[in-house]
Amino acid sequence: MAQYVLETDGQVCPFPVVEAGDAIVKLDLGDELVINFDCTQATDALPRWAADNGYPVTHFDRVGDAHWTITVQKA
Repeated sequence: MAQYVLETDGQVCPFPVVEAGDAIVKLDLGDELVINFDCTQATDALPRWAADNGYPVTHFDRVGDAHWTITVQKA
């Protein structure tokens, strides 16, 4: 299993979700995509996108006043 990081700081929704979708299709099954973001709306949109597509969320944390990280596994 490999882990890849996607930086989407400064992007407003839906762009973090769009970029995550583009990135995860390039991963192998079992790989993880770590998405770092600062868009408040993405705190709801990214977990919903993961659930809708069958990607387990393995980590989700607030790492600053307006900064989050979420890890999604390609399953």
